[in-house]
Amino acid sequence: MANSVALAGKFLPVIDEVYRAESVTEGLDASTQADFTNANEIKVLKVATTGLGAYSRTGGYPKGDITVTWETMKLTQERGKEISIDRMDDEEMLGVVFGTVTGSFLREWVIPELDAYRFSKYASTAGITTATAADLTKDTILGAIDEAAAVMDENEVPQEGRVLFVNSGLKPALSQAFERQWGSEDEVSDVIRGYNNMKVVYVPKNRFYTKIDIQDGSSSWGYSKNAQGKGINFMMVYPPALVQAKKFMLPKVFRPEENQKMDAWLFQFRLYHDAFVYENKAKGVYVHPMTE
Repeated sequence: MANSVALAGKFLPVIDEVYRAESVTEGLDASTQADFTNANEIKVLKVATTGLGAYSRTGGYPKGDITVTWETMKLTQERGKEISIDRMDDEEMLGVVFGTVTGSFLREWVIPELDAYRFSKYASTAGITTATAADLTKDTILGAIDEAAAVMDENEVPQEGRVLFVNSGLKPALSQAFERQWGSEDEVSDVIRGYNNMKVVYVPKNRFYTKIDIQDGSSSWGYSKNAQGKGINFMMVYPPALVQAKKFMLPKVFRPEENQKMDAWLFQFRLYHDAFVYENKAKGVYVHPMTE
């Protein structure tokens, strides 16, 4: 498909970029990353033992068993894009267009897809807790969140460090569930940033689905909601339950003098990544889906 380029006359060097929020899942990256160097999969050791039994003063200690298995995590998402801008097109557009390609491309395409894939992967992982689908309102949202926290408490998921991801479409409902929050004499804010020691992060609703389709780029790009997927009201996460792996993420830029195919600037981007929930820590993810 040919580029759609509008040549500039004498205009101010102002670029009308697409507004996109930054990544909302980067904060879940663990301080200790899984090492995929020289491999496309890793194996995580899982150890389970039996519990206590009655000690006998004649027979001694009750016998126990140890079960050791390996959990395999294999990278599956290999994505890329090549974009070129003719040398003259760039010059006639004030020489600033190609310099903005990387930032615009990352914000408009890469970051939303990365977030959407991660959330859908967590939401579809076996063993996590999934609530009954419902459409929440200001009268029901706090009860649903409290129920999620109670379920995690029952499953003995640590309370410290939990993160509450909330659909941006529910921001008004969550705010209205509380009395108005006053920031200062000069500022009024009713945006809830934390709840019961949990950080609240708002997710753009077009990144928050239980299941998505990743497009191959031949006729359409990026991702879309799967027909069987549902929107997500909120997701409560204990970050150590997750693995977010980016084995390779690299943009490459070639000047026209370096481009052997065309007299054009050339931008290439490749991303090799995946996301996982540890099997033994699956209860550290709680998903509350919408009805559709």
